[in-house]
Amino acid sequence: MEHDSAIFSIFVVFAGAAVLATAALYARQAIIVAYIAVGVLLGPAGFALVEDTAWLDEVSEIGIVFLLYLLGLNMVPRQLLQMFRAATRVTLLSSLVFMLIGIALAFAFGFRGWEATVIGAAMMFSSTIIGLKLLPTTALHHQHTGQIMISVLLLQDLIAIVVLLLLQGSAGERGFSDFARQLLALPIVVLVAYACEHWILEPLMVRFDRIQEYMFLLVIAWCLTMAELARVAGLSLEIGAFVAGVALANCPAGQFIADSLRPLRDFFLILFFFSVGAALDPAHLSGIFLPAGILATVMLLLKPMVFRRLLRWQGEPDKIAREAGTRLGQISEFSLLVAVLAAQVGALSARGSSLVQLTTVITFVVSSYYIVMFLPSPMAISDKLRQD
Repeated sequence: MEHDSAIFSIFVVFAGAAVLATAALYARQAIIVAYIAVGVLLGPAGFALVEDTAWLDEVSEIGIVFLLYLLGLNMVPRQLLQMFRAATRVTLLSSLVFMLIGIALAFAFGFRGWEATVIGAAMMFSSTIIGLKLLPTTALHHQHTGQIMISVLLLQDLIAIVVLLLLQGSAGERGFSDFARQLLALPIVVLVAYACEHWILEPLMVRFDRIQEYMFLLVIAWCLTMAELARVAGLSLEIGAFVAGVALANCPAGQFIADSLRPLRDFFLILFFFSVGAALDPAHLSGIFLPAGILATVMLLLKPMVFRRLLRWQGEPDKIAREAGTRLGQISEFSLLVAVLAAQVGALSARGSSLVQLTTVITFVVSSYYIVMFLPSPMAISDKLRQD
């Protein structure tokens, strides 16, 4: 069997992840770190058992889609609108602060002009996967924390789309026209979702709710259909999936949907973390370890503090503000996409792109490690902190 076959690649990913995750659990370490380590060891820069990771990048995004879908199922629309209004100022102010800090540090590292601006822009976002996969949803306290976080993260998602469109526009593509289309697309996607849920999905669920296989098929089709509709409209897959979940938030079958899709979500998220590790090439990173370490350290220290202060200013209790800030205290998978696209259009050098990628992975590792060690989480090291 060829080493680049899909079956062999999946075998390598999950067998390697199982071995390292077992070792991590015995050593009481974070298993997300183990997934990234497997990508580094077995990916192209390591033993090269998985050489072509491009297809993994695409497939693993399904895990993010299902993650947002499940989170949407826990968001009552009226409460969500209130949280969006409250989170707008927090998101805009925090994004501005992180961008300015990123630009200042980029200048200190020798980057100028567009490069420094792109590096600063990549610092604005927090990771949807790290922040929300490690958040329990059973306790009311964490449900409210999740509402705050998903509001901030989705608004960051929209800002990230604007950044990507500006980068495309700098390459001569249709940046402005696409941006205008997206401004119109979001309310249309929401209206389509609620119309289809009310007139099509809900009657089907009521009629065939006893056939679990059909229900499982229906809710997956609904999630992926809305995700694809959002993509065609110029939005992200994640936004479409989240809208699909929110549209079903008041559905009696919500708990069944959530329980059915969690294993599927975890399957694809393991592929995502492997692809993050596999994208790292030590040969290209040797000259930027110090700048990346400094940039990552600054962001890991400042992001929780900034979010905490802004959330307290917004009226949130200190306990919730501190925990939400800590859980949002890393850089995002969107930053990886910004770095890659900016390098493709010539707005960022290979050195600058590698800086953003390595900084992002460092914050992934440190933030996830801290959360599973000291905060309630489905993957917590301590039995006392482990909550789903």
